[in-house]
Amino acid sequence: MAEMSPHHSEHETSVWPLVVGLGVLLAALAILTAFPWGLPIPGLVLGGITLAVLAIGLSGWAREFFLTGEEEGLGPVAVAAFIISEVVIFGAVFAAFWLGRIEYFNDWHTFVPEGLSLGFAGWLTLILWSSSLTILVAERAFSRGDRNAAMIWLAVTFGLGTLFVVLHINEWMVLVDEGFVVGNNAYANGFYGLTGVHTSHVIVGLIAHLILLGLLAANLIPEKRNTLFKGVSLYWHFVDIMWLLVAANAYVIGGVF
Repeated sequence: MAEMSPHHSEHETSVWPLVVGLGVLLAALAILTAFPWGLPIPGLVLGGITLAVLAIGLSGWAREFFLTGEEEGLGPVAVAAFIISEVVIFGAVFAAFWLGRIEYFNDWHTFVPEGLSLGFAGWLTLILWSSSLTILVAERAFSRGDRNAAMIWLAVTFGLGTLFVVLHINEWMVLVDEGFVVGNNAYANGFYGLTGVHTSHVIVGLIAHLILLGLLAANLIPEKRNTLFKGVSLYWHFVDIMWLLVAANAYVIGGVF
């Protein structure tokens, strides 16, 4: 009589989701400590501990996945869903800008600051769109197995994105010195709303670049598992495309017409 081999169900176990969950709990406690409870110093300390716990948990979870996990083909769908949600966010900011533009149509020309430069916006556009080209080169280098070239071009992309953020913040400082601040008028509110939301997305993209560079340097991503690389690249192209709409509204429609 043939012996039947017992069936063993497989269960994935990992400690890292617990660590990340603890970090989320500590984040809530840090906010409560600093604000409702009126203890800023303990809240700041607890916030630092929170960041450390989240960094350890997320990095450990990512490392575990890239060493032992398998991609299930849901990456492109997840990235597409995320970008759709981002379009909704940008759409709300654009709607608020246009409501202000229409409501204050007759007085709008008095809101435009002298320090606003359409030429400067052109330089920002050139920098950001150059970074879109460099990340495309990086992605193609990775797909053909040239990891070193991929890291170099990814670093160049990170540098261009960082330059964009630094120049943009410097522009804000110049405009603020001129008195063009949030709450001053509808144009200021719309301008900082559009450019601020976009710059925050650029910073998120730069963080994603650093994570991707770290994974490449640690040799945790083989060429066949390129979902993360494609996701970061797709997100960066989205940020670049959105900048055209942001610049057209914040600088051209808002500052010229």
